[in-house]
Amino acid sequence: MRDLSVPVPSPLSASSDRDRQAAAPVRLLRSTDTNKIVQALQELYSYRELAFFLAWRDVKVRYKQAVLGILWAVIQPVFTMVVFTVLFGKWASLPSDGLPPAIFYLSGLVPWLYFSSTMANASMSLVGNADMLTKIYFPRMLLPIAVAGGNLVDFFIGSVIVMVMAVGFGVMPAFSWLLWPLLLVPLLVLSLSIGMVFGALNVKYRDIRYVVPFITQLWLFATPIVYPVGLVPERYQTLLGLNPLSGFIEAFRHSIDPATPLHGDLLLASLTTTTVLFVGAVMFFTRSERAFADYV
Repeated sequence: MRDLSVPVPSPLSASSDRDRQAAAPVRLLRSTDTNKIVQALQELYSYRELAFFLAWRDVKVRYKQAVLGILWAVIQPVFTMVVFTVLFGKWASLPSDGLPPAIFYLSGLVPWLYFSSTMANASMSLVGNADMLTKIYFPRMLLPIAVAGGNLVDFFIGSVIVMVMAVGFGVMPAFSWLLWPLLLVPLLVLSLSIGMVFGALNVKYRDIRYVVPFITQLWLFATPIVYPVGLVPERYQTLLGLNPLSGFIEAFRHSIDPATPLHGDLLLASLTTTTVLFVGAVMFFTRSERAFADYV
């Protein structure tokens, strides 16, 4: 006769099984999160042509019915630079780290304008394209990416102005100028990361569009644009390092004139913070995009 008895697991084996089952979800969660980020980036690459089309569409829509057209990319940084030079350079007599005040303010304003414009427009990109979200499928992350890509046109125009004016004020070209386009990469990643978070939140909470301009105003004065980093007391340098833009703005100025100071620890903190923000933003966006069509 066959033995029909059921083997009874020992307490030791049962305990081992429970330990493996308790540990499995942790490993599965970490692996799933990593796979989602990789899959999202791979899907974005496969839709790269659509991303270029959306970015070019944003550029054309922005300037199509503007009287001055692309000249606004020149007027905004130049006129703001003039105001800052008069208010903070002449009247307040703030130091400019050895740079001509006009170049000091302009070299900080061009990266700042790219950041603030990308953050603000990316936060509205999903709500502004609600019809596309409900009718066709494409990676939703393409919309804030298109904003970041379209704003590169203004950044490049502003960069040319910085270079031309620097030469006009006696700052001669140097190899350090090659750092200027390289610094654009982490600046773009930072702008896109924050724009994606605000864009995803704005789909569900429409008052985010009122919060973003307020945050932008505060962020302007929390960033060393109208004042040099050295003007901040040492005991507050750590707080300044919490702002990832601080290291980037100082590095942009250093690329124009290597004689200006560069705090390597501040730049490293900015790069580290930007990396963490990007990973967190991608994870948050991919988890939120399933419900976009329900809210728009």
